[in-house]
Amino acid sequence: MQSFNLSALAVRERAITLFLIFATACAGIYAYFHLGRAEDPSFTIKVLTVTTVWPGATAQEMQDLVAEPLEKRLQELRWYDRVETITRPGLALMTLQLLDKTPPKEVPDQFYQARKKLGDEAPKLPQGAMGPFVNDEYSDVSFALYSVEAPGFPLRQLTRVAEELRQRFLHVPGVKKVDIVGEQQERIFVEFSYPRLTMLGISPADIFSALSRQNAVTPAGSVDTHGAQVFVRLDGAYTDIDKIRDTPIVAGKQSFKLSDIADVTRGYEDPATFVIRHNGEPSLLLSIVMKEGWNGLKLGDALRAESDKISSSLPLGVSLKKVTDQAVNISSAVNEFMVKFAMAVGVVMLVSLLSLGWRVGIVVVAAIPLTLGAVFVIMMITDRVFDRITLGALIISLGLLVDDAIIAIESMVVKMEEGMDRIQAAAYAWSHTAAPMLAGTLVTVIGFLPVGFARSTAGEYAGNIFWIVGFSLIASWIVAVVFTPYLGVKLLPEIKAVKGGHAGIYSTPRYQRLRQLVSWCVRKKYTVAGIVVGALLMAGGGMAVVKKQFFPNSDRPELLVEVQLPSGTSIETTSAAAKRIEHWLSQQPESKIVTSYIGAGAPRFFFSYNPELPDPSFAKIVVLTANAEARDHLKLRLRQATADGLAPEARIRATQLVFGPYSPFPVAFRVMGPDSAKLREIARSVEEIMRNDPNMRTVNVDWGERVPKLHFVLDQERLQLIGLSPEEAAQQLQFLLNGQTITQVRENIRAVNIVARSAGPE
Repeated sequence: MQSFNLSALAVRERAITLFLIFATACAGIYAYFHLGRAEDPSFTIKVLTVTTVWPGATAQEMQDLVAEPLEKRLQELRWYDRVETITRPGLALMTLQLLDKTPPKEVPDQFYQARKKLGDEAPKLPQGAMGPFVNDEYSDVSFALYSVEAPGFPLRQLTRVAEELRQRFLHVPGVKKVDIVGEQQERIFVEFSYPRLTMLGISPADIFSALSRQNAVTPAGSVDTHGAQVFVRLDGAYTDIDKIRDTPIVAGKQSFKLSDIADVTRGYEDPATFVIRHNGEPSLLLSIVMKEGWNGLKLGDALRAESDKISSSLPLGVSLKKVTDQAVNISSAVNEFMVKFAMAVGVVMLVSLLSLGWRVGIVVVAAIPLTLGAVFVIMMITDRVFDRITLGALIISLGLLVDDAIIAIESMVVKMEEGMDRIQAAAYAWSHTAAPMLAGTLVTVIGFLPVGFARSTAGEYAGNIFWIVGFSLIASWIVAVVFTPYLGVKLLPEIKAVKGGHAGIYSTPRYQRLRQLVSWCVRKKYTVAGIVVGALLMAGGGMAVVKKQFFPNSDRPELLVEVQLPSGTSIETTSAAAKRIEHWLSQQPESKIVTSYIGAGAPRFFFSYNPELPDPSFAKIVVLTANAEARDHLKLRLRQATADGLAPEARIRATQLVFGPYSPFPVAFRVMGPDSAKLREIARSVEEIMRNDPNMRTVNVDWGERVPKLHFVLDQERLQLIGLSPEEAAQQLQFLLNGQTITQVRENIRAVNIVARSAGPE
């Protein structure tokens, strides 16, 4: 680099260099205050869920006739990895997992292709099958969760309040969408008994038909005028429960009101499919999703202001409570790293000033804010934010930021001591040290290359380590060869030439001692090599006992409690078990907020958390504590309480959130094959081996227990003699046991099913 000297140019064109210094500093300050803040880096969740319903089908029929053809179509995807399917009577839940190396830009197209292939297969499914219903928003993260609750308040009215609040939150800048979670579907029940209908000569079919005909939506035509076309509407559809009670039922020559022969009541789906309790009270949650690229801290402030306005205008008895808020965690995480970062900057500056002298130290220290300013500008241009990874990368590179500046200013000082004037000494930084410094910088950056270019979710999560370290070190090299020589010319004191020139500089006692040490190392080369090899072996031995975990546990204060009952358990039984655990948790001093989700997992309130699919035998309890230490204490006590019989009918697992891509267990084995009986046998063998390991605490098998079923064998001849078909017999059993949906009442933006069912213990 002899022909062109950037350092000499920087010193010669001082006005331009000074302008660049101020521009870099000002732009860096602006970028620092306008860069986004996030708790953790985002990464693409390559998961899609599919739900298919076929009322009346067995689990095996769902597997063979519904899940298998859909799985085969999904296997045609280019980046297909696997499909995990759970089949229950009448229900198939499928989770599509793309390959970990799938490029993030390809994921939306793969989801579109999956939706298209499933849509093509839908007409080929058995008659009566509904779906498949595709959820490609499974990866949406709830920025904030708010609980809407009112003890003793009808859920119907609470839902209306939640809908109003949903609209208000949607108008907050930065909000992408707001979902109401935990809403109980309303039902209008028409209950009557067969003996009573038989006495009156009325069949259930007469009632079903009357309700359907009365409430049908059918076109009544239109009238063409010389002006607008006038549509004709007939008044007859149900608008409230009184109209349902007044429905005329005709049997022979007699006519009855529906209320004369049946009880018509308003209620909720029975059994419930999903229940949420917040601190022991039934609750609805508002799940708020942030727009992509928005500043989380600004959205948190806006939501806080809006929630304060809402709280002051709520009906008496209704309260809005915050359950989770990423803004709090973002602020805590970023502030913690900023404090550590500021301390690191201070230590580097102090050491530089003390070891180099205050004038030389100031020149070196000035390289830190200038380099960081340039990095912040690059981060803003490349759409990066302050998060756990980028701030960690800045801390990693901080100790290296001043290396090039120290080399440049030291070479300048040495040349001035040799008698060279300061302009020539400043130019020396480029002609003799720029190339070695650049080579060293690139070698250091290349050390992080595998993380930056890893085609995996882990690489996507941690890849900014490479980019931020690379930006920082290359920027520090530019600062060292452009700004540092200029600052040296301006700030270094007059340095007199040392007698003896170059040799005289290194004739000091300190250099003599160093020379002796180097000479001894050269003479005793085998001894030195043995020491180095021994140190390397000791380091390798030390690595063997260090805990190995690529992504550490999160320091967030939430404790996650999984409650799993045997497969087939009703949601009422699961809710009762969860309630006992909630009660125990609420009495612990570490518990601040206890929120239970019965029948499915919690919404994705943390990027690395995967919500569990619907399951009536499962409950998730999220406990907010004061800090990570309180969380760990509570976790250990809960494990002890579980061992002492807190809820012996359930499997209870207490965990915490983990950074990085989601993994439900530290170690998992997948057993695959065509024979389910053989699979269970192999799984039991693997489970036994794992349980015998002294390091195992719990072993979980995700394939639930076999669920008993009651199978009726119909006598077709007798069935025909009494005038029934298998379909009608099944409908009557459905009516007696669970109820049968007849029609719907359309109320505002909701449609409420009218369900006919048997009254009493029939």
